[in-house]
Amino acid sequence: MDQKRELSSIDLAAVVAELGAYEGAKLDKAYLYDDDLLRLKMRDFDRGRVELIVEVGELKRAHVSAPENVPDAPGRPPNFAMMLRNRLSGADFAGVEQYGFDRILQFHFERGDEDTTIVAELFGQGNVAVLDENREVVDSLDTVRLKSRTVAPGSQYEFPDERVNPLEIDYEVLVAHMEESDTDLVRTLATQLNFGGLYAEEVCARAGVEKGKAIADADEEDYEAIFDAIERLAEPVRSGEFDPRVYREDDRLVDVTPLPLEEYADLDAEAFDTFNEAVDFYYANLDLEGDDADSGGVGDQRPDFEAEIEKQKRIIEQQEQAIEGFEKEAEQVRQKAERLYGHYGLADEILTTVRTALDEGTSWEEIEARFAEGADQGIEAAQAVQGVDPENGMVTVEIDGVDVPLDAEMGVEKNADRLYTEAKRVEEKKEGALAAIEDTREDLEDVKRRKEEWEAEPDDEDEGDDEQEEVDWLSEPSIPIRKQEQWYERFRWFRTSDGFLVIGGRNADQNEELVQKYLDGNDLFFHAQAHGGPVTILKTSDPSEPSRDVDVPDQSKREAAQFAVSYSSVWKDSRFAGDAYVVTPDQVSKTPESGEYLEKGGFAIRGDRNYFRDVAVGVAVGIACEPHTRVLGGPPSAIVPQVETHIEVEPGRYAQNDIAKRIYREFRERFEDTSFVRKVASADLIQEFLPPGGSRTKGE
Repeated sequence: MDQKRELSSIDLAAVVAELGAYEGAKLDKAYLYDDDLLRLKMRDFDRGRVELIVEVGELKRAHVSAPENVPDAPGRPPNFAMMLRNRLSGADFAGVEQYGFDRILQFHFERGDEDTTIVAELFGQGNVAVLDENREVVDSLDTVRLKSRTVAPGSQYEFPDERVNPLEIDYEVLVAHMEESDTDLVRTLATQLNFGGLYAEEVCARAGVEKGKAIADADEEDYEAIFDAIERLAEPVRSGEFDPRVYREDDRLVDVTPLPLEEYADLDAEAFDTFNEAVDFYYANLDLEGDDADSGGVGDQRPDFEAEIEKQKRIIEQQEQAIEGFEKEAEQVRQKAERLYGHYGLADEILTTVRTALDEGTSWEEIEARFAEGADQGIEAAQAVQGVDPENGMVTVEIDGVDVPLDAEMGVEKNADRLYTEAKRVEEKKEGALAAIEDTREDLEDVKRRKEEWEAEPDDEDEGDDEQEEVDWLSEPSIPIRKQEQWYERFRWFRTSDGFLVIGGRNADQNEELVQKYLDGNDLFFHAQAHGGPVTILKTSDPSEPSRDVDVPDQSKREAAQFAVSYSSVWKDSRFAGDAYVVTPDQVSKTPESGEYLEKGGFAIRGDRNYFRDVAVGVAVGIACEPHTRVLGGPPSAIVPQVETHIEVEPGRYAQNDIAKRIYREFRERFEDTSFVRKVASADLIQEFLPPGGSRTKGE
């Protein structure tokens, strides 16, 4: 029997019913583990420490956890967790709700300055989206762009189409769904009524009907028994009175349910006081390796590559349909605008008539009646009017066989501009879908590659052992993690081709700190000529060492200048080159000239500056495997020799987090040890080395 890995819709309904008891708890901190497990640490007046766990990866769950079952806090919080801390620290937990009968939970938090909703999508590939009080996506673990819905930072959050809730349907609706089916009872309950396999079988067992009976052979007695069984199954969910069980088979955990199931009558069961406790116990003690024991262990268990390939193909098909739909929609809207200009006089006559009537106090109903009367008299303008929308102040006009909606408050030109703007908005959605389909195609190729590698015959012959070669880290099945935290890692930084440390500020506060604490007498100060660049310091010695007077090679100076330009507004403005200058520390002052003012993070430069003209922007991001395992980023000439593999980026259309995720996926394809990439080069770590503004991979 397979072990449960994902909570069902009924399970989540039970979790939600119990979580209501924690309303009013205050959130202390948020943690994110491995890009799929969210931990919210809260304090409750009556219960003390409350740990809320939401996992959306291979395991999908949401529940309160005992402190001893909570993983240790990760070393460095990723950007997603920091964003949550900034928004939610001290916020009150205002409740949780399930979206219909879907595996989607909405956790609401209230704070004086802003309200926040965390949406956990516990289905498919899983996702977590953070929404503001206007339900606009602040950030999400994954970006979703499909024809049916979009989940992306800056967009309005869109739910998937709501499914039938089988626990709330009446008898007539049940019968209608049953009679529309062409399969058997259990499959109809599982798919068309959304019970899923386990609870569909449970309904049949409680109803005393043969689950494999064809719908064509079922009668009213079967339907009444099934409806009664559904009502008995729904009652605990409605009342919140659960009797949870954790089930074992052959001493192995296999399932957790909010109530005893007749389907599991022959399994060992353990009762719990609350369903959250049962879920926490189940997942804390779940041994997934044991799930593969019958097949010879994890190493011998063949992943279901075919199912994953088909899944990715279905996603691509949906995305292609979305792109095609966006193209057609944009073209149709543009054609409406062009037809409007082509029949300017007709449209102007109609709009003028409507505005004049409204100014005279005529109601929309009377205006519509007058158009209908004019149409009967054969008046061309009246015949073109297909209807009015009083609520939105719109008139629909047929032009060359196409219905064109017109805003009565606007003239012909503004209506046409409105339509052109709408077409542009649709095309932007198409661009997002194109980016998403490219990511999915990369995922598909990754699955195919892993399938080929799995099926390839192992080559046990060692050839060419006579010569000692460097380690091919990309092909190593397991790469040891060797980390060494450094003081400068909270800044932007890289080491030049000659080994000099270059550090830059990420914001005005860091710019101030770098000059006041880390700029020594023999260092070099670089800055882009453009406004909005980081303070950039080339260190000639470590802060703990005496300052040294050394000659800095030109190559290192050029790399520091390129760093200063690349992380400035030059990149953000999508320019590919800019100027930078270098001065000595004694030329840098926080004291402004008389009558001038220095902003926070700004400095006055006195004396001559040495310029680097038309410095090309350029950043490479790579992964180093020795002597330390980590992400490195900066000028390509400095970074490429230090890393095992790299990707160069240039100004482009992808947001920072999106390009970071693309680079992360590419690195996972390149390394045999994908878990190593996840540990040392997550998308958040990669993003730290990317310039502010849009980017794309070089040559794209």
